Formats: sequence, C-alpha cells, structure tokens
Amino acid sequence: MSESGTGNSSAEAATRTRRFRGGGLSIQSKLLIMLLAVSLVSSVVVGAIGFINGRQSLHDAAVDQLITIRSMRAVEITEAIDDVKREASLQSRNLSAQTLSNTMNAAWDELQQQVVTDEQSAQLEAYYADTFIPTLEARAGEEYGTEAFIPESNAGRYLQLQYTTKNEDFDADFDELLVTNDSGDGTSYAAGAERYGDYFTRLVQQAGYEDALLLNLDGDVVFSAYKGIELGTNVNTGPYRDTVFAQTYRDTIATNSVDSIGLTDFERWIPSLNIPTMWVISPVGNDSGITGAMALQVPVDTINAVMTGSEGWKAQGLGDTGEVYLVGRDDLMRSTSRRLVEDPEDYVKRLISGGIAPTIANRIGEVKGTVLLQPVDTFAVSEAQAGRSGTVIGRDYIGGDSVTAYAPLEIDGLDWVIVARIDTAEAFEPVNDFTRNVLLSLLGIMLGVSLLSLLLAQVFTRPIHRLVGAVHRVAEGDLDVQVPQGSRDEFGDLGSAFNDMASSLRIKQDLIDEQQKENEKLLHTLMPESVATKYKQGDEAITEAHENVSVVFAELVGFDDAVRGKSAEEEIGLLNTLMRGFDEAAEKAGVEKVRTLRGGYLASSGLIVPRVDNIRRSVEFARNLLGVLERFNSQHGTQIGLRAGVDAGTVTSGLVARTSLAYDLWGDAVNLAYRVRSVTGEPGIYVSQNVRDRTQELVTYVEAGTVETQGRTETVWKVV
Repeated sequence: MSESGTGNSSAEAATRTRRFRGGGLSIQSKLLIMLLAVSLVSSVVVGAIGFINGRQSLHDAAVDQLITIRSMRAVEITEAIDDVKREASLQSRNLSAQTLSNTMNAAWDELQQQVVTDEQSAQLEAYYADTFIPTLEARAGEEYGTEAFIPESNAGRYLQLQYTTKNEDFDADFDELLVTNDSGDGTSYAAGAERYGDYFTRLVQQAGYEDALLLNLDGDVVFSAYKGIELGTNVNTGPYRDTVFAQTYRDTIATNSVDSIGLTDFERWIPSLNIPTMWVISPVGNDSGITGAMALQVPVDTINAVMTGSEGWKAQGLGDTGEVYLVGRDDLMRSTSRRLVEDPEDYVKRLISGGIAPTIANRIGEVKGTVLLQPVDTFAVSEAQAGRSGTVIGRDYIGGDSVTAYAPLEIDGLDWVIVARIDTAEAFEPVNDFTRNVLLSLLGIMLGVSLLSLLLAQVFTRPIHRLVGAVHRVAEGDLDVQVPQGSRDEFGDLGSAFNDMASSLRIKQDLIDEQQKENEKLLHTLMPESVATKYKQGDEAITEAHENVSVVFAELVGFDDAVRGKSAEEEIGLLNTLMRGFDEAAEKAGVEKVRTLRGGYLASSGLIVPRVDNIRRSVEFARNLLGVLERFNSQHGTQIGLRAGVDAGTVTSGLVARTSLAYDLWGDAVNLAYRVRSVTGEPGIYVSQNVRDRTQELVTYVEAGTVETQGRTETVWKVV
C-alpha cells in the first residue's frame, strides 16, 4: 500500500472515531486541558506562596541587618569613649602630670603677686577688642562683649599677656603656641612650663587630643597646651562658670579621688571659637591626695570615625544611603551626617527645603559639621530618649523615607541615643527586585507550561513499549541502556530525557562509589582497618587485644588558671594550639594519638604499627611534650605544667558507642599510665618499673614513689 493510501486510511479511521464519540473531546484535547489546568494552578499556588514568604524574609533581613549595624556601632562608640576615659585617667595619674600640677600651682601662686600695669591691662583689652572678639563673632555669628573673658586674677591677666595675646592668627599661631612654653619673662612659671609643659604638647601631638588644660583645686586654669583665652580664668567664678565643663569639673573635684573621671557632653566652647567640644576631666594626684585636674578635649573626629566607620559606609553594609548617628537630649546631632560628608551643597538645599532655618542650614554647610547644629526630632529619637529600642519606617530628619533602628546609648555621663537609618528605597530594593523577578518568572513559567502542554498533547499515539522495556532494564541494574530516538515528537523528547536520566544515574552511581571510597579512607583515619572492617559488618562489640604496646597519658596542669577570665573562643583557641603542638610531637616521635580530652592527651606506640622500640618512642614523645609546653608558655605568658604517665604492656582497643564512633583504648597499661602520672601530684614525666627497666640506659630517672596495682606495689620513676 502506498503512503497516500496509508494516510487516507488513518484519516478515515480518525473520522470514524470522531463519529463514534458523537462529537466529544479528543484524547489530545483532554490531555491538553488537564496539563494546562494542573500546571498553571500549581505554578500560581507555588509562586504565590514563594512570593509571600520570600518578600517577608527579605523585608525582615533588611531590618535585621540595620539593627545589627546599630548594635555594633553602639558597642564601638561605648568602647571608644571608655578608652578615652581610661586613657585620661592614666595620663592624670602619671608622674609627669603630678610634677606639672605641683610646679604650675606653685608658680601660679607666685604670679598672684605680679603687678599688672594699666598699660598692660589696656594691651589685654585691646587684644580682645581688636583680635579675639571679631574673630569669634565672625565664626560664631553672634555678638560678645569685649571685657567678658578677661581673667579677674593678676596671675590670669599676666599669663594671657605673656602667652594668649601672641595668638593673632588663629589658623597659624595656635600651632606655634603649642610648642612655646617659655615666655622668656624669667618667672618660675615660665621655667616650670619650659621644663614640664612638653608633656601637654605630646598629649596633643602624639595622643591626638584637641587641647589639654590643667586646673588647680580652686578652679583656676593654670596651664594650657594651646595657651588660649581660657588660660588664667577661673571656671567657678569666671565667664565659663555656667558651662557643662565647669559643672563637670566641680563634680569631679568634689570626689577628692584620683579614681573619679568626668565626661562632658558636647557644648559650644568660646575659647575654641564656639565650636562643639567634649571634655574628659580627671583629677591629678595619687592615692594620698589630689592637686588639681587635667581636662582633655576629645576630638570630634574620634566620635565621627566610629560612627561613620572611617567613612566606609558601603563596605560595612550601609549601602549608598545608610548611616548611623548620635542625638543628644536636646534633639541635636552628636556626630556628622553622611549626607553632609558626601554632598554638602545638596545637603544644605535639602535642609532648607525641609523647613530648617537657612541660617542653621548655611552654618552646617560652612563648618561641614552637624554636631550641635542639625535638629533631629523624629519619632525614632523620641522613642529612644524614652528608653525604648525598636525600628520604624517613616520620615527621617532631612525629609526622606527611611528604615530606622533606634536605641538609647548606655554611656555614663552622656544622655545620647543612637540611630541607624537607610533610605527605604534602597533598604527594600531586594524586595522590589524579588517581586519583579517572581512575577516575570511566573509569567514565563505559565507561558512555557502552556506551550509545552500544547506540544505534548499533539501526538499521543506512538507505542512506548521500547521505553517501558528500557525502564525495566534500568530497574534490573543496567544503567548503560539507551533508547533509540527515532521520532521527533514528545516521545522522542521523552526518550532523550530517559537517556539523560540513565546517564545521570550512571554518573551518580560513579560518584556514590567514589564517595564510598572516601568514606573508607575517613573511617581508617578514625580507627585501625581491622576495627573499621568489623564496624562495617555491623558487629556490636568491636575490640582487639594488643601486646607489647606502650601508653602515654598526659594531663595539663594549670590550664584552667591560664584561661580564667578568657572568652570561650579564646580558651578553645589556646587549647587547639596546644593540641596541634602535641599532634606534631606525636607524629615526629612515631606515636599514634588515641584521643584528646580538654585537659589530657592519650597516645600509644606499637598499637597500629608494631614497633620494637615503642617504649623509647613513648618516653621521647612525653619529653617532647614538655618542650611544646615550654614554647607555649613563653609565647602566651602562661604557666601550664604537664603530668605524664608512661607504661607498656597489653591493652585492648575498640569502638565505644557505635552512634558516635568513639575509638578508645583500655587495659592494665592504660590504667597504670593514668595512675603513675599523679603519684606525687607534681608536674613531670612518670614511668612504671617496666618502662624504666627498658629505657634506663637512655634516660635518667629518680624514684618518685609507689602505687598499688593488682595486689602488688609498683615503683614509679620520674624522668630527670
């Protein structure tokens, strides 16, 4: 029959079939409908579940990351300020500070008798009227009286004439005054300043403080690193008596203790041309009494470096818009805004458009700082000031939408809160990307499913017995079977898929075989091959007896004292270092490690590999452990000792607790090695009589005592 005849017959058969069904749906149509319905509904359900869960997870992850960064910054700023306070306390206690205080106090008292002429008073008034006050008003934007800052005392006026009035250029002369301590007037003050004042110079140049002041017990500023207008003034009665600095000084001195430490919040300090300053004040003296106080000005950069992560916002997980900042009880910032650092002009424009007074906004742009200038009266700040921690999504201090994490900051002497924020658009960008990708993927899946269903439903008449037969062969274990791909339809694709499956199964079987080989190797590293064989066979009791095996039981002495006060991570790190050293010593001596304990080490020689000289190797290994401990103690400043016991004889090894694969060793030799190690309770290497007899020509021993074992008395010897 010709091909045309065959085609006609098929068409006629199809026509008869349709007439017989009475016009119902064909198998192809039913299959298409079922595939489409099941696939599309499944795709929509799975996509919806994945979308809801994934979106919430990404949202929570963004918020959790911000909380983590806020917490890390809180710890860092707390530690930084604690370091500043601790350093200030140390600086004020040392001999240089005490000598400087005693010398300057005495010199100050002498200067009280110094006569200041009318001409000199006029000169001092002219300095304030013509130099300092105009500069201050230009920098601060406010007006000040010309005589408000002149010291009341003769000593104060005299010192300002000798030092402060030399500062005519506030951008250049400050540095010169820092290193100029001798005014050249021949007074004891000038001599003392020249001899001991270099200590304050080093505090600024090397320790990094902005300024350093020395006050006596009456509140007089008797010495200053930069010799500014605060030199010679009295913080109890003078122009700065109402400042936070003055109150902190009075509170600190009132304790009459060198252990006291005072810390001020940022306030505008007129001697520094009204810039925000932060001071740490510590009494000078010793346990027998104090002679004054040292005030060290903490640089704003110290706070900003911590809060900005040295301007490494993006590298530290804050992206392109995130930042962490501090706010005081007055709702003003205590650190610099990231936006100001990165784009000052845009920052000022956004402040003005957000309702901030132009004078404040322009001032922020001029000084390029937000400390005590930028108001932050957001909900997050209010909540944190109320002692609550949390997160919120809403308007930030500059008018944008942000995700914000807030919390109070627990620092003695400071009423600050810490806030971490990031633009909402950036924080939830992964959520938006995920939403878009899910929708596009779902549409793609639906389109793909529809096309595939249509393709699979076109032909459903080709016999599949070859595929069934191939499946049976695979079930019988023949993974090399391949189905001929004679047709170019869905069954051909199915045949190709089957071939891929068979190839994949073959590859996976090869991988399983390789993995079994790796497991064999790993098992042999945990236990001898003979024990491993019995374990794989499912034996319940797996033991082996060994003759002529030497055992070393080493115990650390003083390890708990060495790690007391250390964290768990530091403790395990030290223990790992010791154990690595022990392992290296064992490998070098030809000794096999049996197991490691927190405070001990069990090893043997002649157990896995029979050795004629196993006893010598064990004693040598025990002596090498002393060298390991000696190096460790030298490196870490510890005093860890070692008690090691050595015996030889018959032992039994086996697998204990099959579920945890614990390979262990026991027997008389193990017991005796354990007992002889503690015969005196002192560190050292102790051996049994058997070990001593077989190594006495190589090692020097002294008798250490006796132990009772199996109804007899065993002499214990100590390696010298």
